[in-house]
Amino acid sequence: MSDHPVIGHVHLKVSDIAQSVAFYRDNLGFELQQEMDDSAAFMSFGGYHHHLGLNVWHSRGGSRPPSNATGLYHLAILYPTRKALAAALQKLIVNKVRIDGASDHGVSEAIYLHDPDGNGIEIYWDKPKAMWPMVNGKLEMTLDPLDLDDLLAELEPA
Repeated sequence: MSDHPVIGHVHLKVSDIAQSVAFYRDNLGFELQQEMDDSAAFMSFGGYHHHLGLNVWHSRGGSRPPSNATGLYHLAILYPTRKALAAALQKLIVNKVRIDGASDHGVSEAIYLHDPDGNGIEIYWDKPKAMWPMVNGKLEMTLDPLDLDDLLAELEPA
C-alpha cells in the first residue's frame, strides 16, 4: 500500500435511486453491493464495498443543477488498458448513451458523458509514463481529439 492517501469513493446526490443504479450497472458495469431501502445504494467494481455511493436523502425527485453552478465537475473511472476502455465505449454505443466528448490528453485517452442527473463522468485509461508528453522536463498534457474508431479497433481480432 502507498504511503499517501488515495481517493476511496465518490458519493452522489441523485433524484431516483433505481434509475441511477440501472445507469451505472447497465452502462458502466458497476455491481450493486448494498441498497438502503429506496434512499441509498452502494456500488463497486470487483466486490469492493463501494466505489460509488448514490443517495436521495436531500435530492429525491430533484432537478439537475445549472451548468454554471459550483459542484462536482466529473468523476473519473480508470480502466486498466486501452482495450478495456474500448469495450466500455462499445457498451455505451450499444446502450445508446450520449457521448459528450473524447480527448487524447497525451497522458491518457478519455471519453466524457453524463448520468441521468447531469453528473459528469470521465472514463479513461492512462498511457504508459514513457509515452507522456514532456517539454523541457515538464509534463505538458494535451487536449487533442480522440479517434473513437481507432479506439474501437482495439476490439478487432488480430
